[in-house]
Amino acid sequence: MTEFGTRYFADWTGHTLYHTSGEKIGHVEELWTDDRQGHPTWLTVRTGLFGTHDSLVPVQGVRPRDDGDLETTYPKDLIKDAPRVTPDPTAQGRHIDESEEQRLYRHYQVPQQAEHARETTGRDISGPTTDDAMTRSEERLRVGTEQRERGRARLRKYVVTETEQVQVPVTREEVRVEREPITDANRGQAMDGPAISEEEHEVVLREERPVVATEAVPVERVRLAKEEVQDTETVAGEVRKEHIEADTDRDRRA
Repeated sequence: MTEFGTRYFADWTGHTLYHTSGEKIGHVEELWTDDRQGHPTWLTVRTGLFGTHDSLVPVQGVRPRDDGDLETTYPKDLIKDAPRVTPDPTAQGRHIDESEEQRLYRHYQVPQQAEHARETTGRDISGPTTDDAMTRSEERLRVGTEQRERGRARLRKYVVTETEQVQVPVTREEVRVEREPITDANRGQAMDGPAISEEEHEVVLREERPVVATEAVPVERVRLAKEEVQDTETVAGEVRKEHIEADTDRDRRA
């Protein structure tokens, strides 16, 4: 596989590659074109914190975005963990060894290219040269997760007026009449004043009454806390599968 571009794919280099979820993966550096088929099958994307890690990504599944950049169905972690490939320095141009390419196919679970038709060749009824076997392929669902806003929660404080009843002990003064006989001890006080007269004597009575006032005191702290709840959801998608049937001329005559 030699490194060069075609007119259709030439503008891909220098653009940013994203996952279909919107996560940024890295910048496209090079395109790798198949010697026999003549179109790019791999691209090099530069990832890492400082852009020092190069990974090969299948062109299959890559498509342009509306903003001119690219997106792929392969997640970032899968791309960063792809086998490292060392180009063959003895070959004309830069080449990927076939065994390394097969490791990449297996890593990305891409159907391998029938060993590039190195086995017995023949011609099937549709015309192209092929070997003596068919490759049956099928699509499989790639399931992942993405973060989205589910909703928002707020704390709101408001004032409610309520009536409380509290039992408050109170005291009051009441008057009662006390009579005492004249004795030697109080005779002097009893004889002080005129013998016969009219007069009034006043006593001030006091009592306690409840007094109500309010004060604000802190009673508790309230905050919103988030927690993750693990759940399972069932997703469905349509996949295509190839089926192979065998028939013979005898079956057709029947």
